[in-house]
Amino acid sequence: MTVNPDDKLIAEARQGDQRAYWKLMNRHQKTVYHVAHKIVRNDETAEDITQETFMKAFSALASYRSEYRFSTWLCKIAANTAIDHLRKKRIQALSLDREIETSEGTVEFEIADYSFHPEREFEAKQKRISIDEAINNLSDRYRQVILFRHRDDKSYEEIADLLEVPVGTVKARIFRARELLKKSLKSLR
Repeated sequence: MTVNPDDKLIAEARQGDQRAYWKLMNRHQKTVYHVAHKIVRNDETAEDITQETFMKAFSALASYRSEYRFSTWLCKIAANTAIDHLRKKRIQALSLDREIETSEGTVEFEIADYSFHPEREFEAKQKRISIDEAINNLSDRYRQVILFRHRDDKSYEEIADLLEVPVGTVKARIFRARELLKKSLKSLR
């Protein structure tokens, strides 16, 4: 049967030996902190919970049963303390469906929609119009390859087959068309 290295310190701590308390705390502090931090995910709060865990553990040391590992017992106290902390901290939720009682009667809860930005919508529309105009101003051979490639999502090979030209010619036309579009659309940036 293996002897638990904490058993002697626990017995001394139960007798009121402060050094035994300190040794136990130093031995298990990192583990307790780690458990607390995994639950609360905040350094300072985890430190507070670690301290609170040891205060609770040492005040309840008489209830510790040696058939369990001391570290397991401490970790259970730490987890419960951290969970209690989160329960106390829990924010009161406000139902969006429930009416709110005021001194002047009931009102419905309304949330502003910040996702709609008319200016951005207008700018995007203007950009699309400008891009379409720039594409329409390209010569036929450049406009065709750009539309096939970007609107119709065709491969270079498919475009070459449709236009009955070599793939290299398609690549060159697309490159040239993009350069012309960049020049034409430079003012939009």
